[in-house]
This record gives sequence, C-alpha cells and structure tokens, in this order.
Amino acid sequence: MQLETESLTKIVNKIIATRPDEIDCDTCYSELDNFVDMLREGKKAEEVKPLVQHHLNMCNDCCEEFEALLLALDAVEA
Repeated sequence: MQLETESLTKIVNKIIATRPDEIDCDTCYSELDNFVDMLREGKKAEEVKPLVQHHLNMCNDCCEEFEALLLALDAVEA
C-alpha cells in the first residue's frame, strides 16, 4: 500500500507535534466533561487544560467525541 503525499505529510506533522507530557484517549475522555464546562464558562482552552486541547488537536476520535458533546449540550439548551 502506498501512502499519498498528503497522508504522509499529516502523519509526519502529528509526529513532530508530539509532546513528552501527552495524555492518552482514556485520560482525555475522563477530562472532557470538565473541559467542556470550563469552555462554556468562557475560559480559554489553552489555559484551562492545555493537554486536553493538544490531544483533541491530535486525535480525530476524541475530537469527534468532544464535538458531539458540544452539539448535545447545545441541543439540550435550545
């Protein structure tokens, strides 16, 4: 299987962006409710929980969970 240049570039960029203090998906998921609450209170993501924000930037699955949670909360409040 041959990787396309765009796919390979995304992979390399994610590797370069890794941090020594990264969290895993389980940790991110356990912090998500609190993270969303803080964001909805108007706090800045990078200040609230920078490791969660970094993980969401790097992980499509967790980012989808985050976005679904935001949509669900918006729907409940509407």
